[in-house]
Formats: sequence, structure tokens, C-alpha cells
Amino acid sequence: MGHHQLDSLDEQILRLIADNARIPFLEVARACNVSGAAIHQRIQKLTNLGILKGSEFIIDPEKIGYETCAYIGLYLRDPEQFDSVTEALKLIPEVVECHYTTGQYDMFIKIYAKNNHHLLEVIHDKLQPLGLSRSETIISFREAIKRQMPIIDITSED
Repeated sequence: MGHHQLDSLDEQILRLIADNARIPFLEVARACNVSGAAIHQRIQKLTNLGILKGSEFIIDPEKIGYETCAYIGLYLRDPEQFDSVTEALKLIPEVVECHYTTGQYDMFIKIYAKNNHHLLEVIHDKLQPLGLSRSETIISFREAIKRQMPIIDITSED
């Protein structure tokens, strides 16, 4: 996984669209002092390189009834089951993130549940049957910081 050389225009574009993914290309062009076509080409280049990965609307889980956010460290009975457990986790809609990690857990997931009772049901009925030896749950009271990867001196040399 290498990184790509970006110039100052790429950096400026990334800063603008990271702040507002719905910003019109012409507004980005004006801010960057280039043509709309140039912005369109740069966005396409950044997308083709995999630097930009689409755009999305973000749903606030709490506003649709999912009031409990939990992080769960999973210990697998058989660590060779990473792939099959990952595929099974994809079928559980409450699971929104899954990471292979170093340290004490085999995997670390983030889930949203309607409440603590629903969280217990997800753990007991959906996670335990996947072949876990055990799990550790951390409930998040409130998200304090959430942001995109900051664009910090990406054009400077190391």
C-alpha cells in the first residue's frame, strides 16, 4: 500500500471537499482559481487513485432509535475463522465496523443497538453463535470527536 504524490491543488481540493462533500465543483474551482473542468479532472484522478472513496449521507443512529453505541472486542475460539466470522458479521445489520487488531482481541467491532436490552440480544443471539470464546463490551456514552482524516502537509517531503 503505497501513497501517491499529490500537489498543492490536490491538497486544496481535498480540504474543501472534506469540509463539505456537497460543495459544487464550480465553487471549488473558484476557491482554487482554476476551471470547473480542471476540478472535475482532479476529482476523477483522486477517485481513480482510491484517495477519494465516494460521498455519503450520514445517518444519525440516535435520531432513528439506536441509542446505544458499543465497541466489542471479540476473542475467537479458532483464530483461523477470521474470514468466516467476518462474512457472518456482514450479515448482522447492527455491526457497522469490524477491525482485525493487534493486542488482546482477535477482532474489534462497533455496533449500534436500540438500547441495552437490544445490545444484550445482539451479543447473545447473533455474536456468540459465531464461535467466540468470549467478548468484552465497551459502551460509548457520547462521541466526543469524529472527523475525516485531516489534510496535514500531504504535499511536503518526508
